[in-house]
Formats: sequence, structure tokens, C-alpha cells
Amino acid sequence: MIPDAGVARMVYSLAVTMGYVFPLVAGALSVTGEFRHQMLTPTFLAVPHRGSALAAKGIVQLGLGAFYGVVAFVGTVGAGAIILSASGTGAGLGEGETWLLVLRGLLAMALWAVIGVGFGALIKNQVAAIVVILALTQFVEPLLRSVAMLNDVTAKIGNFLPGAASDALTGASFYQSFGMTSASLDWWAGGLVLLAYAILAASLGYWLTWRRDVT
Repeated sequence: MIPDAGVARMVYSLAVTMGYVFPLVAGALSVTGEFRHQMLTPTFLAVPHRGSALAAKGIVQLGLGAFYGVVAFVGTVGAGAIILSASGTGAGLGEGETWLLVLRGLLAMALWAVIGVGFGALIKNQVAAIVVILALTQFVEPLLRSVAMLNDVTAKIGNFLPGAASDALTGASFYQSFGMTSASLDWWAGGLVLLAYAILAASLGYWLTWRRDVT
């Protein structure tokens, strides 16, 4: 039986657990759109240092990702609190841990947008980037997280998957609440893992694609 406070946090965390794909896709589109509409040439003329151009996109998407998080949490906290209160379950809005979850969730959404920028730089075809993102987030990682539960060793490895790290940073998880994943990392460790994914995606995108000649 999940305590009332745990139920409330699980409901509110759905903003990230289910919604992180939106800033991820938006971050990718911010880069692939440059390739698709052939806007990279004027971009690089305005900002000759390509690393600075990509970093600027990352910073902008960091803010937009947090904005997507605000919108998502308004929906889950607003609707969730009403439903939880009506059902007799505490909404937990007076608890500091609830609002810490929201703040950490906003950070997670912001980092997902930066990961999207890396994806967009790495897979410059817009359609291909969206297909890969949806396949990874909606099929591959959920499957890997389920398979990882087969034994203790793989379960610990599964905690370092990006979605699992995002849930750990947020501080609540739909998967964990229903026994679909093992005990997660500490929130700060989850944040560092997700940040590492953001840096890795952006670095790979820069070195493998972004630096190439524009045609």
C-alpha cells in the first residue's frame, strides 16, 4: 500500500515520467530545423564559432524545457490535487517535499531539452530524429528497464538509463511505485547522470555532425 504522500508525488511526477518526450523532441527540432530549412549557413555567418552556436541553442532550450515543465506540472498538480482531494487522499500541497519534487522535475525537463539538442545535432534528418527519439523513449528504454529487473546486477545498471535517472532526479517514479524498477539513485546522483547524458549527446552531435561542412 502506497502512503497518501507517495500517491500524490507519484501522480505529480507523471509530468516528467510521461512528459519528458516533449522537451526532448523540441530540443531536437530546434537543430534539425536548421538543416531542413538550410538556415545553418546564415547561422554560422552570424556566429562563426560553431561550438558557441550549439551552446546557445542548448541554453535557449534549457529555458524552454523548464517552461514545458511548468506547463506539465500545472496540469498534473492542478488536476491531480483536485482528484486526490475528492477521493479522500491527501494532495500534499502543504508539504515541502512536494514542491521540491516540482523544482527537481523542472530541472529534469530542462536537461531533457538539452539532450534533444544533442540528438538533433547528431541525427540531422528531422523525421529520423523524431522516429529514433520516440522509439527509444516509448519502446526501447521501458523494455530495458523491465528486463533489468531480472536480477540485482542488471537492476543496478538499469538505474543509469536516462529515464531512470530522470525519475531519480525528480524524486518519484511511476515505475518504482508499481514495482517495475528497483530502488533508484539519490536525486542528486540522478541529476548528475542526466547531466552527463546531456553533455555526451551535445558533444557527440558537435564532433560528429555539427562541425562538418554545410552544403
